[in-house]
Amino acid sequence: MLDRSNIPSFVLRYLQRIEPDATFTASLPRVQSSSGHRYFVKIGSPGHREQYAGEAEALKSMNTAAPGLAPALHVLGVVDKSGEDSKDGEGRPFFISDYKDFKSLTDESGAVLGRRMATELHRHKSTTGYGFHVPTFCGATRLANGWFETWEKCFDAMIRDLLGTLASRGRYKELVDKGAEVRQRVIPALLGQLKIDPVLLHGDLWSGNTGTDTTTGEPVIFDPASLYGHNEADLAIARIFGGIPSSFFSTYHSHFPKTEPVEQYDQRGDLYELFHYLNHTVLFGGGYAGSAVGKMDDLLAAVE
Repeated sequence: MLDRSNIPSFVLRYLQRIEPDATFTASLPRVQSSSGHRYFVKIGSPGHREQYAGEAEALKSMNTAAPGLAPALHVLGVVDKSGEDSKDGEGRPFFISDYKDFKSLTDESGAVLGRRMATELHRHKSTTGYGFHVPTFCGATRLANGWFETWEKCFDAMIRDLLGTLASRGRYKELVDKGAEVRQRVIPALLGQLKIDPVLLHGDLWSGNTGTDTTTGEPVIFDPASLYGHNEADLAIARIFGGIPSSFFSTYHSHFPKTEPVEQYDQRGDLYELFHYLNHTVLFGGGYAGSAVGKMDDLLAAVE
């Protein structure tokens, strides 16, 4: 039997607002309702408020674009030390979403994910521009976001911020110098002339943030770092680490063809992968810096 005493009082208060007639038991982060519904409860430290707000806004946007593809968000809040709703926005953030039991993507659920990404998520357009209305986080890396008139400017700002973080650490001179050249030569050459719409991206779509719902067999995605940008950018990290079946890519492009010029598709993919190699260098160091430099060398050679 799951133990109700594991539920913090402020979480229970909000759960009772969602289901006034239910009782709840928990082994956090999972909460079981007497109605049969299950909830995921995430509680952070005061320093995580912005991160929780970004994830909550991304989940809401994704559920507007593709209902049920990501866990539905029910509550985002901040509580003070006594567990009461914060009056000044200071305190511990938390959110309550649907809970999903899942396993890895299969060929079948990967194909469904490809179709839903192509026909729902990546058809949801911004009317404001490229970027996002709040910062989101790719891992622990804060994406400043904001709004840009073009995808070229938006993506360049994302690369600029990562290179600035690496430059401040003082031990990535080759990478930072080549990164400046990529910004000057490669990004304008590959992104400057694209005729695309700013569509909603997951932003961190690797196998660890995808799965197959064990109850329904449907795909699920989570832990987003969303922004509005070029749809192909969402396919990049999916290739780096593997684990996402080929059925995802083939089905995706059967519904959402490659952007013109098609002959630059692989180069654009390398450029979008570079963002993640740079971000992993920021987060983990190690061999990711060498992988980033290798991508830069390939890209610089391609646009000569």
